[in-house]
Amino acid sequence: LVAVGYMDPGNWATDIAGGSKYGYSLLWVLLMSNLIALLLQTLSARLGIVRGRDLAQASRETYPKVVNYSLWVLAEIAIAACDLAEVLGMAIGLKLLVGLPVLYGVALAILDTFLILYLQKKGMRYMEAFILSLVSIIGLSFFIELAFAKPDIGELATGFIPGLKDSGALYIAIGIIGATVMPHNLYLHSSLVQTRRNNKDEEGIRLALKFNFIDSFVALNMAFFVNAAILILAATVFFKNGYHDIVEIQDAHSMLQPLLGEKLAPILFAVALIAAGQSSTITGTLAGQIVMEWYLDLQIAPWLRRLITRLVAVVPAFLVIWLLGEDKIGEMLILSQVMLSIQLGFAIIPLIHFVRKKKKMGRFVIGTWVKVLAWVSAAIIVGLNIKLVIETLSGWHKELASYEWVFNFIILPVVAGAFLLLLYVIYCAAVGS
Repeated sequence: LVAVGYMDPGNWATDIAGGSKYGYSLLWVLLMSNLIALLLQTLSARLGIVRGRDLAQASRETYPKVVNYSLWVLAEIAIAACDLAEVLGMAIGLKLLVGLPVLYGVALAILDTFLILYLQKKGMRYMEAFILSLVSIIGLSFFIELAFAKPDIGELATGFIPGLKDSGALYIAIGIIGATVMPHNLYLHSSLVQTRRNNKDEEGIRLALKFNFIDSFVALNMAFFVNAAILILAATVFFKNGYHDIVEIQDAHSMLQPLLGEKLAPILFAVALIAAGQSSTITGTLAGQIVMEWYLDLQIAPWLRRLITRLVAVVPAFLVIWLLGEDKIGEMLILSQVMLSIQLGFAIIPLIHFVRKKKKMGRFVIGTWVKVLAWVSAAIIVGLNIKLVIETLSGWHKELASYEWVFNFIILPVVAGAFLLLLYVIYCAAVGS
């Protein structure tokens, strides 16, 4: 359930854009993101197993109300951004496979609320089985696609050497990080591990931590294979044939058959896209319920919660496609992943705070090396995002020259408030006992 969020349609957009524009050179970003994801998901599971608390519950017990409400708003924005990618991905997949207009597909996405409610009623294990079948479809589809593409293994290996060619590569790299290390997955994982039965004595907790690490390692490496396959496919098929500006999933789909010479390639691509959109939307729903219930101490009917989350994603997607056309979908997908990345610091740093507290974690507090790696991961993500925000603000300041009041009295105060919140959670994580 957690790993499926790492292979959603938002990942497809960033991987296709990165592979078509920069070839194999961003593979190292995928690998780094996957290693960071493994570390953070393991810490998230540790919080749930040892303390019996998910990330939202621990935040509510630790921070003042105003901080919790702010973190809740940011978490909801992240979930909405993720849901937007899933809505668009499923709508595009349906258009590519059966010719259904994207606008109709976006509207149809509301109906999957009932599928999720049915699976929840049947029980978590049924939901996991459903997800596993969809993940298998995605993995098998891309295994066959790569067999068609025949990438050069020697060239491919050079993609694991770190480096960013320009600011465009930085933007896509941040999108890849946001698409890979998802903030809502940290809330989800810390909650899901509590559905597993394990002994609460020291030995039982150690066993649970061990098997959850193995579980995360296998699942996240499967997600890495899917993401790497998409980027490698884009690099082999598009970049090497001179098509360097493929940001639309539809364009990638339409060019697979003429460039690969295989009729099955675009069909597999569309089927995998629908499976990715449908499977990852379930995890967004579950995370949304956790965030709302525990940050606000508010429990509402699952169907209403799901409907609210889905409408927040569907309405802007519908309006943008209706007003600006389908050619803006690729940009919307990449923007949604960059938004996810910017939210990451507000989930990662509290997580580090909670698992390093000796008073709460006891003998299962994280060790020095894990602390160092966690802080380095947080520094990389926050540092890249601060750089992106500064560059974006500079661009907006020029574009909004005739509306300077919007920049000075709306955008800057919001950014300053988010920065102060970030400093506060960093301070608490650094000095909190």
